[in-house]
Amino acid sequence: MRIRSDIFVSALMRRVFSAGGFAAIEHKGAEAAGAVFIRQRFRDGTETLYAPAPQNVFEDAGDATERRFEKRLERQEPARIAEHLSGERRFDSDLWVVELEADDIDGLFAVVDAG
Repeated sequence: MRIRSDIFVSALMRRVFSAGGFAAIEHKGAEAAGAVFIRQRFRDGTETLYAPAPQNVFEDAGDATERRFEKRLERQEPARIAEHLSGERRFDSDLWVVELEADDIDGLFAVVDAG
């Protein structure tokens, strides 16, 4: 069983703050099982969007309870990220969106190679 979404988001935000970054909840989703999307903002105004990785990408690797993410859009304009998230919200209104202002995300959450 995976950790609840609200607990995952809270822990992620604490890790970001302890690493000297900033984090905020842009959209609060379902507390128990809402999908979590992460917007990483950079100083140059671009953003990278991380989305939940499909289960088949990592089903044989490691802990099945750990949330893993794939890089969906990299270094895009904020409007492009917002447009993509708008489409995701039409599909799933229970999703979470967390914004991070951190140059380095290493160790904050697991990213898999979807390619």
